[in-house]
Amino acid sequence: MDELPVIKSRRKGRSQTQSMLIPSEGMVADALRAAPPGRLSDVAALRRALAVQYGADACCPVTTQRHLVQISQDGSAPFWRVVDPDRPFARRMAGGPDRIRERLAAER
Repeated sequence: MDELPVIKSRRKGRSQTQSMLIPSEGMVADALRAAPPGRLSDVAALRRALAVQYGADACCPVTTQRHLVQISQDGSAPFWRVVDPDRPFARRMAGGPDRIRERLAAER
């Protein structure tokens, strides 16, 4: 682990706080590479795993989505393993839902 995690506190409800991991693109890319090939995993599960790995209560969904879009554009990690081609977010990926389906099928 050569990157230091950025963890910020934020309010959760009236009297509680929550630690939120702000992942780097490298952290997201490493988690994508660890996802099982040929199977569609869940972005939420990826965020939960990152939060647990770095000792946070949650992982920022907006930052994770931004990194997924960038990763899809530069092809640095297998983003298709966690982006459901039937969800609207898939249209933001380079190549769209069709590319995601093709890459998943190629890994099977």
